[in-house]
Amino acid sequence: MDNKSQGSGGIRGGFGNLFGGGAPEYSKSELASVPLTGASSLSPYLNVDPRYLVQDTDEFILPTGASKTRGRFELAFFTIGGSCMTGATVGALNGLRMGLKETRDIAWSKPRNVQIINMVTRQGASWANSLGSVALLYSVFGVAIEKARGAEDDINTVAAGTLTGMLFKSGSGLKGAARGGLVGLVLSGAYALYNNWDHITGSSTSSRLY
Repeated sequence: MDNKSQGSGGIRGGFGNLFGGGAPEYSKSELASVPLTGASSLSPYLNVDPRYLVQDTDEFILPTGASKTRGRFELAFFTIGGSCMTGATVGALNGLRMGLKETRDIAWSKPRNVQIINMVTRQGASWANSLGSVALLYSVFGVAIEKARGAEDDINTVAAGTLTGMLFKSGSGLKGAARGGLVGLVLSGAYALYNNWDHITGSSTSSRLY
């Protein structure tokens, strides 16, 4: 046994001397006890400080001059599509309610089912068309006002909402357009207030402190 160990040690020493000198051998426990400067919590698998892998904020590769938030033009597609789907869902539920109410005196049969289905499809298409038209007008006005002013703020939101209400109800005359504009102003103003609520409450709290 001793001869074998000495022989293997001699072979390792010979190869070590051949390739530039024999390096001292350390056990795993000795290597683990060696302190590493600059890395307090190293991963035993990666041998990398995990603090460098954790980021506080999201990082994206953006084109030159692009903003991190979506503009009105990008959001227009989502707004129009979401409004159409919401209108179709609400209209279908309303049509189902109306169909069941109008056919409650009729026994369950094929004519009653057909009448209910017709009511559901008719109401769903009507609501989807209405909400989709409102979303389209709002998006067009918002993009146009943003391009004209060269700024993106809550003024664009309120102005687009007011003009949308006025144009959507313009077929009802001046009074209808005025009512539609007032409704659009109230809704868009409430939406702008909701988006800035944290900023408003934070400003009021800081003003009380000082």
